[in-house]
Amino acid sequence: MDLKEVCKDIRCDIMSSIGHLGNGHIGGCLSVVELLAVLYFEEMNIDPAEPKMAGRDRLVCSKGHAGPAVYAALANRGFFRKEELLTLNQGGTNLPSHCDMNRTTGVDMTTGSLGQGFSCAVGAALGAKLEGDGARVFAIVGDGESQEGQIWEAAMFAAAKKLDNLIGFTDYNKLQIDGSVAEVNDIAPLPDKWAAFGWNVIDVKDGNDVQQVSQAVKQAKANLGSGRPTMVILNTVKGCGVSFIVEMGPGNHNTNLTEEDARRAIAEIRGGK
Repeated sequence: MDLKEVCKDIRCDIMSSIGHLGNGHIGGCLSVVELLAVLYFEEMNIDPAEPKMAGRDRLVCSKGHAGPAVYAALANRGFFRKEELLTLNQGGTNLPSHCDMNRTTGVDMTTGSLGQGFSCAVGAALGAKLEGDGARVFAIVGDGESQEGQIWEAAMFAAAKKLDNLIGFTDYNKLQIDGSVAEVNDIAPLPDKWAAFGWNVIDVKDGNDVQQVSQAVKQAKANLGSGRPTMVILNTVKGCGVSFIVEMGPGNHNTNLTEEDARRAIAEIRGGK
């Protein structure tokens, strides 16, 4: 399977769904596409025909703004019809702005309130350990979200409970709604912080390079059995894949998008290498 092509499909579907709606959290959706492609199409033990399969791997997208990206990945993986993506955040939809485990097939945890999803991921990893079902838990957190104290409480607990079946990913795109992360409340040096909390740390230079992301996940898997959870820090670009979205800077966190804008973005994505 060509994961680069999968990434194009996911990005195009993100743009189509948000463009149809007219606005959304575009930047932070586009920055996690490579990670979602690797997890859903290469790594996770899941079955779209049996979404509640016992012992399945779980994905918790704690940075809930990236819900539309998760939906695009799920649809491409076959959890539901791609046509449903055009109902994003509309009345009666099964695809609300932030992930909802009670409404969307394939979503394992409801998220949105920043920091809380990560705590739920830690709880799921502990539950899998107690159950002994072999399930792994993958959790995505934002860099702005990492300013939340709850993230670090959960980090401390996960290390204390030796949850080596938990692999976290920080979408380190350096921007949040109010500006740069460094200006608002700097979290650097991020690798040192996670290491100090007792985590195995993998720092990925280009988190929008699907091969680098895939290799990082393989490294994280090698840590299973070590008694230490893993945090993979993905240095990404907010809005990656669409030049005019990247150029918005912090403004791409949540922005208006017309269907014509979406078509222009899709043409750029499809034309890219």
